[in-house]
Amino acid sequence: MSSDTTTTPAPRATSNRSTLPPAASFQAYIGSGWAERADVVPPAREQAAFAAARRAKLSALYPGKRIIVPAGGAKVRSNDTDYPFRAHSAFSWLTGWGADSEPDSVLVLEPVDGGHEATLYFRERAGRDSDEFYSNPQIGEFWIGARPSLAQVAGDLALPTAGIAEVDAVIEKADADTVLLREADEALTAAVDAARGEASDLDAELAQTLSELRLVKDDYEIAQLREAIAATQRGFDDVIRALPEITAHRRGERIVEGVFYTRARGEGNAVGYDTIAAAGPHACILHWTRNDGPVVPGDLILIDAGVEAESLYTADITRTIPVDGTFTDAQRLVYETVREAADAAFAVVRPGIRFREVHAAAMEVIARRTAEWGLLPVSAEEALESDQQQHRRYMVHGTSHHLGLDVHDCAAARREMYYDGVIEPGMVFTIEPGLYFQPDDLTVPEQLRGIGVRIEDDVLVTADGVENLSAALPRTADEVEAWVRRLRG
Repeated sequence: MSSDTTTTPAPRATSNRSTLPPAASFQAYIGSGWAERADVVPPAREQAAFAAARRAKLSALYPGKRIIVPAGGAKVRSNDTDYPFRAHSAFSWLTGWGADSEPDSVLVLEPVDGGHEATLYFRERAGRDSDEFYSNPQIGEFWIGARPSLAQVAGDLALPTAGIAEVDAVIEKADADTVLLREADEALTAAVDAARGEASDLDAELAQTLSELRLVKDDYEIAQLREAIAATQRGFDDVIRALPEITAHRRGERIVEGVFYTRARGEGNAVGYDTIAAAGPHACILHWTRNDGPVVPGDLILIDAGVEAESLYTADITRTIPVDGTFTDAQRLVYETVREAADAAFAVVRPGIRFREVHAAAMEVIARRTAEWGLLPVSAEEALESDQQQHRRYMVHGTSHHLGLDVHDCAAARREMYYDGVIEPGMVFTIEPGLYFQPDDLTVPEQLRGIGVRIEDDVLVTADGVENLSAALPRTADEVEAWVRRLRG
């Protein structure tokens, strides 16, 4: 990364950053001699019409209310280095702006007769006649590349735009009829609260509403999820092909992570969440993302990974793979039991059931099998009682979560709409049972200790059942063994 030698320090620059004093001759010279730049307005992107329909749904729920949905700003990683910017998911859902969205943007739905007028406020690019384009490392085009104009974004998103400075007038007139998505932008939230005199009770409701509206995916969202899942499947193939390199490295888990990330960056925006590459007993740690261990032949490796598309929709798939291509008897027993639990969950999915029934179907298998193996102090039937649940020692997580712009999508939805909600066509969620026998768990036989297995698929609820969107990846133990043997060479 180059050092800052500009005449104007960045907003978060420390006093020790290298700067040069302003020179009038330099400023005059760098501001001149540039070719004319055509402001080509693109046609509306595919998702623009879908985003407009989503805004219309939201508008109908809040007649007469001013609605403010910020994108949020860049977050500091260290000193003057930021994490890659990612807009708040609700903002992206309502605008259609994905990985290319601008930090600190704000969507405002202003109430009018018959609905709302939407305006997208963002910081437009600086002209070559200002010093910002070369002196501001956060938004200057010398530093981060070309940025869009107001007209270009308006055409691209089919959405009226205005400069970010104009949003101040919107904030100043905020009142009791102004509703804000609070969690996205702390500074903007404070400003709106100051203008209103207090926070609005409707703010929390807005966050719930936006989550609940996203529970059922439209055609564009489903297509994007299919693309993310297909890229993820290719990423898993890449990992298996790289197993000789992975097993040769002392931190092979990190090589797994790197191989998959290459696919994610090549075909999408990035990974949708930190990749879990958990080999051997690390597979018993549900969110193992340190990924610093070896990948040893004879062990299993649990890989939980997902490509995030440029639209920000993400896949979320897990496969547990024998590193040398063959399950041991104990590994196969655990693996096929987890698959049995997943198949039981698949079998109950259809419109009209409660979301919680998917988990119940998988857990019935987990309870029954762990009881048969003598691991439980009670019968399977007793364990399944709500005040017992001993089988959950070996699977403490849920079987399913909604999937979309967030890997754990729609998280602000009310329980009665999510966990207790009725499944509808167009919902996309995971089915991911597992069994995790910790290496120091004395309640399980020694041959099972240190074995962790999870199988996770992404599914779409259809009019009459369910489609496994990730079905192209092998699922049975025999299929997985053949997959590894075929690709690792």
